[in-house]
Amino acid sequence: MMKKYLTLVASVVIMLCVGGVYAWSIFVPPLRADYDLTTAQTQIVFGFTIAVFAIAMILAGKMEKKHGARLTTFVGVILFVAGYLTASLSHGSFAFILAGIGILSGAGIGFCYLSALVSPVKRFPEKKGIVVGLSVAGFGGGAILLSRIAGILLENNVDVLDIFRRVGLLYGLIILISLCFLPAIVEREGSKEVPGRSVRDLVRDRRLLGLFLGMFAGTFAGLMVVGNLKPIGLSFGVAESRATLGISLLALGNMVGRVLWGYISDRMEGKTSIVLALSFLSAATLALLVVSWHGMLFLIVALAIGIGFGSNFVLYAREVSHIYGVENLGLIYPYVFLAYGLAGLSGPAIGGRLFDMTQAYTLAIIVSVVVCVVGIAAYSFLTHRHKEEGETISPVL
Repeated sequence: MMKKYLTLVASVVIMLCVGGVYAWSIFVPPLRADYDLTTAQTQIVFGFTIAVFAIAMILAGKMEKKHGARLTTFVGVILFVAGYLTASLSHGSFAFILAGIGILSGAGIGFCYLSALVSPVKRFPEKKGIVVGLSVAGFGGGAILLSRIAGILLENNVDVLDIFRRVGLLYGLIILISLCFLPAIVEREGSKEVPGRSVRDLVRDRRLLGLFLGMFAGTFAGLMVVGNLKPIGLSFGVAESRATLGISLLALGNMVGRVLWGYISDRMEGKTSIVLALSFLSAATLALLVVSWHGMLFLIVALAIGIGFGSNFVLYAREVSHIYGVENLGLIYPYVFLAYGLAGLSGPAIGGRLFDMTQAYTLAIIVSVVVCVVGIAAYSFLTHRHKEEGETISPVL
């Protein structure tokens, strides 16, 4: 019994470390001021990190299935540390920072995230929703933790490249210790694998496409706001201090929402919870259009958007494990998670582009809401023929 809870705690700790990727914006000002990187270059690094993170999870899922979570996490932490050390030795070179943070650490995050997600679900198969929620809540909280650590170091005039070195070594050590509590072997008991299913069969599965489109819709809207929240607030006349506080509240909502939606998904049908979450996020995003009525409303809306955004990292993983079997979560979920990588490359950029065209965020907000609504319709249409219970398909990949 204790082993199960140690695995869960270790997974949350690993998620806290790799979740620092969401604190990237705190490094942008010193990189621009001290090493002459442009804003576009800093966002390219962040975009690559998210995209590589999503792609690497496919390879990580296959490794975890064959060799177990502990070895998969070990590969991840080596890549993660190597990436931060490469950036720390870059002398401010954009190419080396991109290679280190954007590619190496991005891949490391994917390997660590996959293992930390799958391991506790296998330990608690009867509580998939809340366990996934707790695990990924750590990822959401990672931005708060790293932003505090990096903020203190920057205030004490520590060079940003030196911070990369310290973060890489400290977080790497913590992950190495934590991985000792993940499953060391591949557990094949109770496997429900059905031979004859291939990747080609999988990508033709209407349910998988529905999950992919649902996750894209939710993360597109969420990341558009995450990438532009402060300027959105300022454009609607919100005071700068309150707009800055909104960023923290969105991060808090993101963390709390992951646990909350995990709890909800264990008590209602997976399809119902996904439609409810996308509807909630649509309404919260649309509410941004009225924040100019009262500054306090902006903070409430930011928190609500964070809660809605957090659902994306719980409900789809829970539903994949329900449809395809817990033992295949690591193999199949990365294909759904690619939607997050695509949204990471498009959501914030489109939001910024629409602002450049119109000098207002109104159209960007409306587009995000429309994408969410279309996502609800597409997900509902593609999944309506399938029963919620008793349909477990386990493809051989």
